[in-house]
Amino acid sequence: METTIFLYIHFLLLSISCFIHKSNGLNSTLENCNLFEGSWIIDESYPPYDSLSCPFLRDDFNCLKNGRPDEFYLKYRWQPTACNLPRFDGKVFLEKMKGKRLLFVGDSLGNNQWESLACLLHAAVPTSKYIYDKGGIITLKFQEYGVSLEYLKNPFLVDVSHDKDGRILTLDSITRTSIWTKTDVLIFNSYHWWNHTGTLQGWDYLEVGGKRFKDMDRMKAYKIGLTTWANWIDSNIDPTKTRVFFQGIPALHFAGVDWGEPKEKNCNGQTKPLGGSTFLGESYPGQPVIKAVLSSMNKSVILLDITLLTALRKDGHPSIYGTSGQLDCSHWCVAGVPDTWNSLLYTSLIS
Repeated sequence: METTIFLYIHFLLLSISCFIHKSNGLNSTLENCNLFEGSWIIDESYPPYDSLSCPFLRDDFNCLKNGRPDEFYLKYRWQPTACNLPRFDGKVFLEKMKGKRLLFVGDSLGNNQWESLACLLHAAVPTSKYIYDKGGIITLKFQEYGVSLEYLKNPFLVDVSHDKDGRILTLDSITRTSIWTKTDVLIFNSYHWWNHTGTLQGWDYLEVGGKRFKDMDRMKAYKIGLTTWANWIDSNIDPTKTRVFFQGIPALHFAGVDWGEPKEKNCNGQTKPLGGSTFLGESYPGQPVIKAVLSSMNKSVILLDITLLTALRKDGHPSIYGTSGQLDCSHWCVAGVPDTWNSLLYTSLIS
């Protein structure tokens, strides 16, 4: 079987090849352009909104509100090597998505992207009436456009249950999906929780084929779980009605050796991205797993391959400017890097 993921990316690039984007006085097409290869450049027109004016942004990600003294991290724009990434236009997005429902499903990095998108859209139509519900499923609906943005926390995508043995992560079962089938755009993410240990681990036992294990190779477990999700998508999603995206692995910056600078301790105090278009640190073992699973699917899923562009942004995390009191080098300041994730999503959906 030809690999669906690469065919779909090829189709995406062809479908937008005649889309012309004007940036800084230069015209360029997106034909034959890999949007995920590039570097970060200064753009004085950034950020695209003021985080202090966004009513949907939780304090954890609002680095300005939490006293971050430098603002360099707000001024960088992702520049693909062979083209320009279309700038996010909130009004165009709302018009094109009129009457549609977008659902983010995953961990707090999915929430990172949800909040960025909510802020981008609110900044584009600041007087537009909305309904905001922070219940079990966080929902923001722009009433004038009938566009609903939703976020559902589900870090593993597969089932987690509780019984006498504790928390059971069932790798080959996925049942709580009724809301997924009622959505026009699905954006999934799942990775870092699979590597948690100790008190951060999200299960007491792993279960597959009716057998329980105290632990197993994490990437083996991840592949089984992700394959279960992929099989559900193949069996239940009609691609003519629902677009499906998978957020790639956002990079962590807890040790300088991770990004090729062993003398640096962590993301705290970092004020500039890594230069160039090459990442010198270690790759994530989940990357080939994601690509292998997506390539085996019958239905088209677009991979938002954000690993490189996030790996270069050691400066983009809340670090000590969150609200937990702990160093945070995994989530991202908003405004900031997640705005680019939504520019990539926008480019795919709109063009």
